[in-house]
Amino acid sequence: MDFPDDRRYTPEGVWALIDGDLSDGDQARGIRATIGISDFAQDAMGELVYLELPLVGARMKQGEPIGPIESVKTVVEPDAPLSGQVESRNEAVAAEPEIVNRSPYEEGWLFRIKVADASEMDSLLSADDYRKQVD
Repeated sequence: MDFPDDRRYTPEGVWALIDGDLSDGDQARGIRATIGISDFAQDAMGELVYLELPLVGARMKQGEPIGPIESVKTVVEPDAPLSGQVESRNEAVAAEPEIVNRSPYEEGWLFRIKVADASEMDSLLSADDYRKQVD
């Protein structure tokens, strides 16, 4: 399983990748993050057949559901890793959810948000901690 070190993870396998460096002044312009599900999570679910992505402009809170993800085995509604406002969504995965199975960290991202509180990143798991959890 692949767990990129540049991301932070929820215990249920949703990842957040900060776009930019938190130490270089990006905070003044607003921090953005890309959100997706981990390789482990997509593998455990099996072939994805449906994703309901949040609408552009929607506000989400850390720990609240982001929308259902349906596979041939199950339906899950994972929680948002960070609070913020949705700025864009990956329409390609909405049309072809199996992209997430093929490329969960690159082509299979779900949506991008403007982060409301960067300190929430501290509550997420590092790649090493997430790896230990799923092993």
